[in-house]
Amino acid sequence: MSAENGSDALYGKIDTPEMIGQLIRRKRSETGVKQEVAAGMCGVGTKFLSQLENGKETAELGKTMQVLRRMGLELYIYPRSANPFKE
Repeated sequence: MSAENGSDALYGKIDTPEMIGQLIRRKRSETGVKQEVAAGMCGVGTKFLSQLENGKETAELGKTMQVLRRMGLELYIYPRSANPFKE
């Protein structure tokens, strides 16, 4: 992921549900936590976390936000005109 084009940078602009899933999976892998354990820590089922990590477009927003918070990730929304990633 990159701030603009989805390359190898760690975090940045999110364009698709798949990108959210990739970031969650990356964070989980960085911490060395198995999916089953992470799901329990996040208060969601293993099936939900698996689907979220695989980019399920219809993943429940509330549960997705819960996973992000408990994985130590934050979501920011900016108007395009105030894009903090523009160089």
